[in-house]
Amino acid sequence: MTDRAATPITLGTDSNRLAYTGRALAPSVQASITRRWGWWLYAEYRLINMRAYLQTILIRAIGLPLLYLSSMGLGLGNLVDAGAGGVDGVSYLVFVGPGLLVSSIVMEATGEFTFPVMSGFKWQKHYFAAAASPLTPAQIALGEVAAVGLRFIAETVIFWLALLLFGAVVSPASWLVVLIAPLAALAFGAPLLAFAATQTDEGTQFSFIQRFIVMPMFLFAGTFFPLTAMPWYLQWVGWVSPMWHGTQLARVVCYGMANPWWLTVVHLAVLVGCTAGGVWAAIRVFTRRLSR
Repeated sequence: MTDRAATPITLGTDSNRLAYTGRALAPSVQASITRRWGWWLYAEYRLINMRAYLQTILIRAIGLPLLYLSSMGLGLGNLVDAGAGGVDGVSYLVFVGPGLLVSSIVMEATGEFTFPVMSGFKWQKHYFAAAASPLTPAQIALGEVAAVGLRFIAETVIFWLALLLFGAVVSPASWLVVLIAPLAALAFGAPLLAFAATQTDEGTQFSFIQRFIVMPMFLFAGTFFPLTAMPWYLQWVGWVSPMWHGTQLARVVCYGMANPWWLTVVHLAVLVGCTAGGVWAAIRVFTRRLSR
């Protein structure tokens, strides 16, 4: 045992012989781990890379809730409460808080699933580097979704704590928003990931998405007022938006908004369906591009 432990590790050390020392895994074991947990290995790699801009992530994750809740919840909220006596039977802060949380997390998906994806295929090409390893294209796509999803969960926890600090939640079930908001973000982000993976040249497509999809979704998905307050010919913007479905679920768990059980099921089905469909499409695109 002493001789084995003293065996130096060099570039020329045989990996099979090293495995018997207990200081490295046999290639067959490493291959088995990769086949089973390859998606997590890539997710871990992406999470480590996020440390390069961790400061920016933290500033945004902490600053946005404070700005949103102070300006919209307290500033505008005082005017709404004084004039209309609140919205949906609660103060405007309680009403708008869950919507601000969900909308901010969903909008994060635009930043994570557009240019970074193109960079992985075109500029830095780290997707191709990962595909040169035992990782499969499907594992790379799943790892990308998992890493970003974990970031969404962390940011949602911070925003939820801000809601508690501002007194914007009144239900003990409000913690469920930690699951709802990331699911809504992935329901929008996963299809966006699949689309971004098909792009070979940077153009105006991502700017178009930001201006003509994300911004209308933010304004007309019931974040700041009930969807029923809008003209009927604009309400469809909310119906087709993962942001609206996520916001409605968040309000149910944060202050007990009246919602038929079947409509709650519809909201969940839309979010899960969009996420699953987007992941499936992303896997197909990643497999096609990385298997050439």
